[in-house]
Amino acid sequence: MLILAIDTSTNIGTVAIYDNKKGVVGEITLNVKQNHSAITMTTIDTLFNLTGIDKKEIDKIAVSTGPGSFTGIRIGVGLAKGLAYALKKPIAGINELDLLANTYNGDKKVIAMLDARKERVFSGVYKKKNDAFMLDGEYMAEELENILNIVDEQTVFVGDGASAYEDIIREKLGDKCIFIKKSLNISRASLLAELAENKEDNLFTLEPYYVTKSQAEREKEGK
Repeated sequence: MLILAIDTSTNIGTVAIYDNKKGVVGEITLNVKQNHSAITMTTIDTLFNLTGIDKKEIDKIAVSTGPGSFTGIRIGVGLAKGLAYALKKPIAGINELDLLANTYNGDKKVIAMLDARKERVFSGVYKKKNDAFMLDGEYMAEELENILNIVDEQTVFVGDGASAYEDIIREKLGDKCIFIKKSLNISRASLLAELAENKEDNLFTLEPYYVTKSQAEREKEGK
C-alpha cells in the first residue's frame, strides 16, 4: 500500500510517500517561513517527480487534522480531501498531538504540546500501549502551568510547545522532565502515514481539529 501523507498543522511542513511493506519512499520536510498554501502543492509535485511515483499509484491519503495553526490545518485538510476525491482514494486523519507523541521511542509517559502562545498550549498525555503511544484522557487547551501541575513522574515532553517553554518546564519540574533531541522533535509525514495505515475516515465528514475556535470564528460570534 502506498500512502501519501500531508502535514501543514505547524511551521513544519512535511509530505511523504510511504510503502507499508518497504517503508519510506520519499519525504520532504521544511520549516516554512511563508504560508503553506504557497508551497505545499509544489512540494507534493516535487516529491512525485523525485520518487518517480504517479499520483494514480497512491492507495490512501493521510493528513494531520490539527491542532496547530488554524490556517495551516485548513490548507492541509482541504488539499488532502481534494486529492482523495480526485483520485477516488480513502482518507485518514491523524491528530497532530498523537503524531508528535509517537516521535518518542521509549517507555516513559509522554506529554505532547503545541505552543498556543502566551504560555498556553494544546496538549495531550500519552502512555505506551501495544508499541504505540495512546492518549490517556482528553486533548487539552490549557495554561502551561496547569499542565505541569499534573506531572507526578518522569515525563518526556515533545512538540514545539516543549521547545518554546523548555526553560520554564525545567525550572518547574527539575529531573521529572525529559526532552528529546531537536532533530527528532518535529512532525514527520512518514510517521503520519504509518499511523494512518489501518485507519480510514469519511471523506465528507472529516474536519480539522482546532481544540479552540479560530480567531475568525471568535470575531464572527462577537459581531
